Amino acid sequence: MYASLRDAVDDLERSGQLLRIRAEVDPDLEMAEIHRQVFDARGPALLFERVKGSPFQAVSNLYGTYERTDFLFRDTLPGVKKLVELKADPASVAKNPLRYLGTPKTAFSALPRRHLRPAVQYAQTTIDQLPLVKSWPMDGGAFVTLPQVCTLPPGRRKPMESNIGMYRIQLTGNEYATNKEIGLHYQLHRGIGVHHTEYNRSREPFRCSVFIGGPPSHAFCAIMPLPEGLSEMTFAGMLAGRRFGYAWDRDWLLSADADFVITGTIRKGEKKPEGPFGDHLGYYSLQHDFPVMDVETVWHRKDPLWHFTVVGRPPAEDSSFGYLIHKIVKDLTPGEFPGIRQINAVDEAGVHPLLLAIGSERYMPFREKVPEEIITQANRILGSGQTSLAKYCLIAAEEDDPELDANDQPAFFRHLLERFDPTRDLHFQTRTTIDTLDYSGSGWNAGSKLIWACRGPVRRTLSAEVPAALDLPEGFSRPRMVAPGILAVEGPPFAGTESYATLEPFLRRGAGEKLLEQTPLIVVCDDSEFLAADFANFVWATFTRSNPSHDIHGIDAFTEHKHWGCRGPVVIDARIKPWHAPGLVTDPKAVESASRILHAAGFR
Repeated sequence: MYASLRDAVDDLERSGQLLRIRAEVDPDLEMAEIHRQVFDARGPALLFERVKGSPFQAVSNLYGTYERTDFLFRDTLPGVKKLVELKADPASVAKNPLRYLGTPKTAFSALPRRHLRPAVQYAQTTIDQLPLVKSWPMDGGAFVTLPQVCTLPPGRRKPMESNIGMYRIQLTGNEYATNKEIGLHYQLHRGIGVHHTEYNRSREPFRCSVFIGGPPSHAFCAIMPLPEGLSEMTFAGMLAGRRFGYAWDRDWLLSADADFVITGTIRKGEKKPEGPFGDHLGYYSLQHDFPVMDVETVWHRKDPLWHFTVVGRPPAEDSSFGYLIHKIVKDLTPGEFPGIRQINAVDEAGVHPLLLAIGSERYMPFREKVPEEIITQANRILGSGQTSLAKYCLIAAEEDDPELDANDQPAFFRHLLERFDPTRDLHFQTRTTIDTLDYSGSGWNAGSKLIWACRGPVRRTLSAEVPAALDLPEGFSRPRMVAPGILAVEGPPFAGTESYATLEPFLRRGAGEKLLEQTPLIVVCDDSEFLAADFANFVWATFTRSNPSHDIHGIDAFTEHKHWGCRGPVVIDARIKPWHAPGLVTDPKAVESASRILHAAGFR
């Protein structure tokens, strides 16, 4: 149990899981590049002792490996999982009472505790004195990448009624007046957005507090998808094994144990440009208008640590959040999604673009084995909470292979491609919403969704060789096998909407049925070697660069009573489109200087 972020860092150092960077490091690109190089090498947590332009130290890569994440929560995670088990099956305590003897203690730690002399009010500073970390060359400025943004509904002062969410914060750049204004990136359907709507209807000022640091569980609680009515403070206390400490500074709610707290007032009717920002899909989220906050005070504790991470094409450090969420809530999945055994929000594809799910067909056992109930289950997934942001939901029936694991991506795709019927099993939702960070759609936050279902016996034997029946028209080249049944083909560069027509010669080629029997999925892309080099490259490029309604095609396609299908392979157009956001590319000078600093620090 850690009382502070510094306690956790000291513990990591004692166990040989921390690297101190004693050289002065520039927060403009250099710190982020050091973080990326260490993360990519599965290296230790990082303590930056001297941050250029700031009197404060910084720490990153705390959750850089799953093993270190388990280490940080080793004393408390078992108790939290037991409470989740009881929520999933309250009768568990009667079946095995000894297993749950410690749960009352865990539950007690869920109650927040007020501090009259909070550690975070040791002193004040200003925004320009903070470690102003800029991660990618095109970022609009410095950002807080692990914020805990706390708001209350109008007229409320009960901490348990607060919302604490991880909504990114832009500290500098664009039109923000330094030390006076900061930008907040959030959507109205999120918890803070609900509060924003309520404040717009009231005359009260919209107070907001941004916590940075604190015990490791505090950052995690801000991203944890909690059931309605369960406070983030409650969850943070349980996972910390220590009651969440809070305090008041006039009308602002503070985290007593945070390292920094920025307080301010969000303007109700005014927005300012926020971004660009190199985001977790592996592309920039572009500049858009978002709420702006007038800064009131910047508090910090004694000897604080600025906690940050670097996001980009996954996997990245924030992948450990998904890992931990899965460990905690996997027993709740059948309750949240009846009939669903497993869901994998594919991290390598940026989480929201692609879900792999395993459902169940529990009814009509004597009918022909076609996807029925699993389609209903997939619709439930796409209509619920965070999973509603998903763009592709690929779902299989458990009965066809009880050992199937949605986390084994190549095996899951093989299972689906061996069984699905392209005339029947693709179901589109058009002109709907998708993740705002996904620029593959027809507009900002606008796109489509696809349910791709499979049920029944094996229909075909997948080939690991480029099929002899493949006949490429002019402009298409370099066919490469990604995996059995999955073929990548380079197509002409996509210049504009008229470029959709460049696929027509490819789709009109014959041998559709022969190709389907060996290679039921073809991806048209810009670089087939890249897709074929690694399965993670395939899922990332294919599902982040395609909008189902526009980019799913098929050889020998048809529409019957508004249902689309094809008699040959499914073709996904994953070429980069002009409206896609730029991909993330590092700065060569930062790469070189980061390597020198790490070498001097003894990191190999």
